[in-house]
Amino acid sequence: MRPWRRGKPVAAVEHVPPQVRRHVVSVPVGPQAVARAREAVAARFAEAGVMARSAFADVVLLVVSELVANVLRHAPRSPFAGVGITVGSGQLVISVEDTGPSMPELSGDGMGAGLRMVAELAADYDGDLSCEPAFHHSGKIVLVRFEVPR
Repeated sequence: MRPWRRGKPVAAVEHVPPQVRRHVVSVPVGPQAVARAREAVAARFAEAGVMARSAFADVVLLVVSELVANVLRHAPRSPFAGVGITVGSGQLVISVEDTGPSMPELSGDGMGAGLRMVAELAADYDGDLSCEPAFHHSGKIVLVRFEVPR
């Protein structure tokens, strides 16, 4: 018997996947869309471990406002904006989905001022901005990832 084991049973180490929480709400596209999206995300802050009225919470809500305003501006025929907040492994991801067919330019001169601001805010929290095609329709999902401050 090896001296470090001395007859004690070896404990099995179980891999526990990180807990991921996701909440998505469909916000009708219209005059109240930005306010409703902000309220839906803010309502999940406690569950996400984000202190309401903190600088980080303000940044997240500003990003939500900008992304939903972009749906109103660039995909006004979209009947809804799917607004999501996902938290896990020390990260928070905001997603905004619409049915508009065009993908935003996320680099270079074609990037709008609003998305440039969103990318800079995400970078301030070691995050990033990305976009991918939607799964169930011809639209897109814009994603903003942040590292949650400790």
